[in-house]
Amino acid sequence: MTKSFKCEIVSAEASIYSGTAEELVAVGGLGDLGILAGHAPLLTELKPGPVRIVHGQGEEDHFYVTGGFLEVQPDVVTVLADTAVRADDLDEAAAEEARQQALKAMSDKSAEMDYSRASAELAEAMAQLRTIQQLRRKAGKG
Repeated sequence: MTKSFKCEIVSAEASIYSGTAEELVAVGGLGDLGILAGHAPLLTELKPGPVRIVHGQGEEDHFYVTGGFLEVQPDVVTVLADTAVRADDLDEAAAEEARQQALKAMSDKSAEMDYSRASAELAEAMAQLRTIQQLRRKAGKG
């Protein structure tokens, strides 16, 4: 029998997920992290990107977070997200348009623009597209 743990995904707006999980995969400051039952306590920054929760029999839930923190305690893992949505709710066309706009803003040398803001918008759009692509691969559509 595979061990599980309580898992929560919360944002400033709402509780997005509360249940049990066998594994959680998220994008940390140094790359992807995988959390299983019995993981050592941890507090780490999350970057914009996908969060995957694996349940029994290989069932999975996919989410997108814009950043935040991941806290691992002995019996509960909490994602404290700036903003979190179910991956199915992401709009691929809007994410691609945001990516294009950010790239355009970064390449337009004559415009008064905030490079760091455009860079952050580009990173968020790319993370949304990465989440959509992962969900598509899982579904066998891509």
